[in-house]
Amino acid sequence: MKDCPQAHTLNESLTTFPLDFSLSAGVCGCCGALRPRYKRLVDNIFPEDPEDGLVKANMEKLTFYALSAPEKLDRIGAYLSERLSRDVARHRYGYVCIAMEALDQLLMACHCQSINLFVESFLKMVRKLLEADKPNLQILGTNSFVKFANIEEDTPSYHRSYDFFVSRFSEMCHSNYEDPDIRTKIRMAGIKGLQGVVRKTVNDELQANIWDPQHMDKIVPSLLFNLQSGEGTESRSPSPLQASEKERESPAELTERCFRELLGRSAYGNIKNAVTPVLMHLDNHSLWEGKTFAVRCFKIIMYSIQSQHSHLVIQQLLGHLDANSKSSATVRAGIVEVLLEAAAIAASGSVGPTVLEVFNTLLRHLRLSVDYELTGSYDRINIGTKIIKEHEERQLQEAVIRTIGSFANTLPTYQRSEVMLFIMGKVPIPGMHPTLPSTGSGTDLILIDRHDNLPKFSTIRLVIISDISVLKLKVDKCSRQDNLFMKKHAQHLYRHIYLCSKEQSSVQPHFEKLYSLLALISMELANEEVVVDLIRVALALQDLALSSEEMLPVYNRCAIHALSSAYLNLISQLTTVPAFCQHVHEVIEMRQKESPYLLPEDVFIENPKIPKTLEKLEGELLFQQAKITEVLGGSGYNTERLATPYVPQFTDEDRLSKRKSIGETISLQVELNGVKLCVYSQVDSVGVEEQEKERRRQVVEKFQKAPFEEIAAHCGARATMLQSKLNQIFEITIRPPPSPSGTITSGYGQTQSRSVPVYEMKFPDLCVY
Repeated sequence: MKDCPQAHTLNESLTTFPLDFSLSAGVCGCCGALRPRYKRLVDNIFPEDPEDGLVKANMEKLTFYALSAPEKLDRIGAYLSERLSRDVARHRYGYVCIAMEALDQLLMACHCQSINLFVESFLKMVRKLLEADKPNLQILGTNSFVKFANIEEDTPSYHRSYDFFVSRFSEMCHSNYEDPDIRTKIRMAGIKGLQGVVRKTVNDELQANIWDPQHMDKIVPSLLFNLQSGEGTESRSPSPLQASEKERESPAELTERCFRELLGRSAYGNIKNAVTPVLMHLDNHSLWEGKTFAVRCFKIIMYSIQSQHSHLVIQQLLGHLDANSKSSATVRAGIVEVLLEAAAIAASGSVGPTVLEVFNTLLRHLRLSVDYELTGSYDRINIGTKIIKEHEERQLQEAVIRTIGSFANTLPTYQRSEVMLFIMGKVPIPGMHPTLPSTGSGTDLILIDRHDNLPKFSTIRLVIISDISVLKLKVDKCSRQDNLFMKKHAQHLYRHIYLCSKEQSSVQPHFEKLYSLLALISMELANEEVVVDLIRVALALQDLALSSEEMLPVYNRCAIHALSSAYLNLISQLTTVPAFCQHVHEVIEMRQKESPYLLPEDVFIENPKIPKTLEKLEGELLFQQAKITEVLGGSGYNTERLATPYVPQFTDEDRLSKRKSIGETISLQVELNGVKLCVYSQVDSVGVEEQEKERRRQVVEKFQKAPFEEIAAHCGARATMLQSKLNQIFEITIRPPPSPSGTITSGYGQTQSRSVPVYEMKFPDLCVY
C-alpha cells in the first residue's frame, strides 16, 4: 500500500479529515481510488435509488470532464454502454433510463472530432433497447435516436450504417401488439424513428443513400400502412384533456407529416424511387379500386414535391397505366382517376413535356377499352380467357373522357387548340378501323365547348325551331387566339366534316356529332370569315347529297340534307340577318309540306320515314347559294367568297403521302418551296386561289410525268436566273463610292465616275486618325 500513489493520496485525505473508517472500508476506498476518473464520474451519476433520477450535480461534472478531455469521450460512451447492457440483462430499467438520459445530454453538449466514436457506443445502446421485447425500452431507444437525429454533427462519418434502424423502425410501424394503446405508441415510435433516419441521412453524402430502393421499399410501405389504417379512426389514448397537442396526434396524422417531409426532401433523381413503392403498395393491397386512398396518397405527393418535378410523377402514373393495360377495368379506372387529380395539380405548376403524353396515353387506353368491350377479351389470340364486364369498361371510358376534359380545361387557350388537333389526329378516320366505332368519343367537343352549350345540341331534331333564343345559348366574341387557330387550321376542320359526311357507313350518331361540332364552332370559334366558310360547307353538303357520282345510299342523302338544313337554321339565326333567316325558313316550310324526309324530324328517328328512291330535287326545296350570297352581301359579308362553292383542300401531308418515289417527293418539295405554298393560309381573292390551285396541279403533273433531264434543266435554268439576280444585287450594294480624283469619259461620250480601290484613296488629314 505504501508504493501505491492512490493510497498515499487517500491517506493524506484521511489525515486532513479524520473519520472512523474500518479496515474493510479503507480497502474498498483504496480500490475505488484506483479506478479511472471517467469511470468514477460515470458511476457517480447513478443514485442508490433509481427512482431519484439522474444526479444532476455529478452529471455536470461528467459533462465538464468530457468537454475538457474529449479524447476520453469514447471511453465514457463504452463504459455507459457496458453498464446499460448489464442493467438491461438484470431488468434494472430505472438505471437504463438514467444511462440513456446521460447519453442524450453528452450528445447535446459535445461536438468535438471524437464524437464519432462516442456515437458508435450510443447507437449500440439504442440498438440494444430496440432489440428488447419490452415496448417501453423500444420507445425509450426511439426517443433517444430522434434526439440524436436532430443534432448537426461537425465531423463526417465514413463507416456508420443505419440499415438496422430502417428495418427495425419499419417493423415497429407494423406492430400488432395486443393492447391497442401500446400498439399505437409503438407504431408512432416507429414512424418517428423513420423520420429521424431520413433527417439524419438525406443530406449526408457519406451515408448510404436512403433513397435506394432497398430502403424506400421499407420506409414508404410502412408509412402508407399507418396512413391507411388511420382512416376513419381516432387514437384511443391519451385523452385530449390529459395530453399535449403532439401526444394527441394520431399515427395517421404523424405519418402524413413524415411522408410530406420525406417527399419534400426528394431531389429530381429521387422522385422515381419514392413513388414506385407507392404504386406497388396500391397494387399489392388492391387499393386502386377504392380510389379514395389512392387519390389521397397522390394528392399528398403532388403537393409535397417541388412543382418543377410534377411531370415525373405524371410520367410514372402513365407508365403504370400502360403496365396495367390488361388489368381489370376497375383497376385501370382507379389509375385514371388518380391521374386526373395529379394532372390537375401539376397543370397549375409545371407539367414539362408530358402534356401531349397524357392525352396520347389516355386515348390509347380509350381505344383499348373499346376493343376489349367489342372482343370480350383482353387476349386477342385466346378469346374468352377472361370475362369482360361491359359496364365496367364503359365506366372506364367515361373516366378517361372526363380526365381528358378536366385536364384540358386547366390548359391555356393556345394549348387547348393544339390538344384538339392532336386528338383529331388520333380519332380513327371512318372506314380505316372497322373494328372500332367510328362515331368517336366526343373528346374533341369537350375541348371546344367552353360555355356548356353542348347538351343543348344532343340531337338535331330538337333545334329545328323558329326561335333559338329558347335554348339560352351563350355566345362570346371570338378571342385573338381562336382567330389565329381558325386561320391556321379551319380548312382541316372543314375537310374533316365534309369527308365524314360522305362516308357510306355513317349512321345517326355520326351526323349528330357533326352537327354538334358545326354548332360549337359557330358559337365558340367563329368570326365573319369563319361564318362565311361554314355556310359554304353547309351548301357543299347539300350539293354532295344531290350528286349522283358519290353513289350514296338514300338514307345518307336524306341525312345529309337534314344535317344541312338543321345547321343553316341555326347559323341564320346566329347571324341575325332577317333576309337570310327568311330564306332558310321558307325552304324548311316547303320541305315540311312536300319532302319531310329531308328534315331531321323524319330522318333521325328509330324508324326513318324515307322513300326507297330519291327523286331529283330542285327549286324551292333547296337552299340557293345565289340567294344567300345576295342577302348576306347586303350585310357586309364577302360575297365573292360566298359565291364560290366549297371544295375540300388537301394538306401537304396528304399530298406527299401519295408519292411512290423519293425522287418525286424531293422534286415536288423543291418546287412547292419555290412558290411558297401554305395550305392553311386563306387567300383574300377566291379567283387567285383557284388559279393557284390549277398551277399546283400542273406542277405536280409535270414532276410526275416529265423526263428527268427536262426537270434538271428546268431547275438549272432557275438556279442560273437566281444567281444573275443575286450578282446584280451584290454589284449595286458592294460597288465602291465615286473617287474624289475626278471622272472619266466613256466611248459614247458619257462621263462616268472612276472607281478607285479604297486603299488608294486620298483623304484630308483631318479625316484620318
